[in-house]
Amino acid sequence: MKITREEFGHEYGEGIYRFGYCEYATLEKNDQLADFYAKGFLPHSANPKIVGDFYMARGARVPLKEFALTSENRRIAKRFDNTLTIREMPAKGMPEDIKKLFIDYFAKRHGKNTMPKERLEAVLSWPVPLSLIIYENNAVPLAAVLEVSDGAFGHFWYSAYDLALTEQSLGMWLMLDGARRARGKGLSHYYLGTVYGGKALYKANLTPLEFWDGSSWDSDITLLKKLARSESR
Repeated sequence: MKITREEFGHEYGEGIYRFGYCEYATLEKNDQLADFYAKGFLPHSANPKIVGDFYMARGARVPLKEFALTSENRRIAKRFDNTLTIREMPAKGMPEDIKKLFIDYFAKRHGKNTMPKERLEAVLSWPVPLSLIIYENNAVPLAAVLEVSDGAFGHFWYSAYDLALTEQSLGMWLMLDGARRARGKGLSHYYLGTVYGGKALYKANLTPLEFWDGSSWDSDITLLKKLARSESR
């Protein structure tokens, strides 16, 4: 694991010594992927020209040994359990209609420049064990998830779904189902990506939850909510 840092800001003056650096990690031969995640790193996919580098951030994960559905989780689960069939395949074989699902979803949900075809193709080329989970109803794809898993952990990296089902919390159900599947496979943790801003706090609906504080995994969800909500102002 090769560690590099890039300066992005500082406060250097009378009585103030604070320096900000972004921390990155690069996969090297014989590295264990689980070590990157355990140390707070996530795949860097913002730039299609960067493949194989990880960035440190405030990510969240579920310790699967203790994971259990809450009453609210069960209420959401009932909406889609037993109504969708699941098909899993290597992500590099993503069908064109699923590529379109991802591109259209991100364009409508987050802006047309968020996940253009070039970026999606770069994500699919990442040197990690990446699976595609497709959810269908009567052979019609309604949702898909890109998931990293090396047999020790799982990472819910990207999801896309029919936006007509947004109000029914399909997005939340996909994450819940991912955690259930990971627990069923005997994995140790399920990583949920970053938690910045109040809109990301839906991830706190999975319990127990830990977040990376820059040095270690913290289970103080009250603190996590305070941090995230302060960024929404």
